[in-house]
Amino acid sequence: MAVDAAQESKEGFTSAGARRVMATACRTAGLDDRGAELIRLGENALFRLASVPVIVRVARGKERLSTSGNEVAVSRWLAAEGFPAARVVEELEQPLGVDGHPVTFWHLIEEGDRKATYGELGAILRDLHSLTLPAGLELPSFDPFAKQELRLDRAVIPGDDKVFLRKRWRELRDKFEELRFETPKGPVHGDAHVQNLMVDEQGQVLLIDFEVFSFDHPEWDLMVTAVEHHSLGWQTDEQYADFVRAYGRDLYEWHGYETLRGLQEFGMTTWLMQNVQEDERTAAEYRRRIAGLRNDDGPRDWHPW
Repeated sequence: MAVDAAQESKEGFTSAGARRVMATACRTAGLDDRGAELIRLGENALFRLASVPVIVRVARGKERLSTSGNEVAVSRWLAAEGFPAARVVEELEQPLGVDGHPVTFWHLIEEGDRKATYGELGAILRDLHSLTLPAGLELPSFDPFAKQELRLDRAVIPGDDKVFLRKRWRELRDKFEELRFETPKGPVHGDAHVQNLMVDEQGQVLLIDFEVFSFDHPEWDLMVTAVEHHSLGWQTDEQYADFVRAYGRDLYEWHGYETLRGLQEFGMTTWLMQNVQEDERTAAEYRRRIAGLRNDDGPRDWHPW
């Protein structure tokens, strides 16, 4: 694997490199990777195995080891609570390390014939925020800056983009330092958009993706949908009203909304930035997003990804 690791170091985290890691992890775990399908490449690479109903999740690098461990621990806690959420494969020891990449294994959720609604997102977040973390489950605070510097260091983007993004990163840190929350801390998903809900064949709505699960203020989970509606126009007024009604709060009315808007849009741009080398469609959307960041008052014609 030495040649493959060197190649990946040169190319960055690609679908091809992630597939090599996935294949090695499956062999170690005694699983058949033949016919595995890449279903998503983002902060992680997700593969659906053809041989068994399992999803293999490959993280970008060794710096994600503790994060992957938290994902496993959170899944086990939510299972003990009877909370509707994704489940790890208990029979396998995980996370598994392969060439510096933490790998985890999850039970496949067989999807039903509909997508989750924004009202269901608001309701599941309300229920999540009402839970109490058990003794022994130590989770980090939510850190909107944790990945940004590493993303910028590794990004294959023009130099002037990097200069602009680093300057914006410093400005956002200053605004974040001035932010004052008024709500108590509790369990926070950290990436609470409707795509991180799945509806199974029985019609049950399940929460997935615990990579940035934290112990912090609930505003971080309301931020995503509020920005997608008020800034990006990705939901109708009725959909957003359903979300607010189900949860019981509209973040747009909070004094810290504009700061969180800036953080969310920045994160959405740098997240996509990581995959500009994959294809022209991704690169074009990145260019659209950074153009929006350069004009705070301009329209956001971003596409959901």
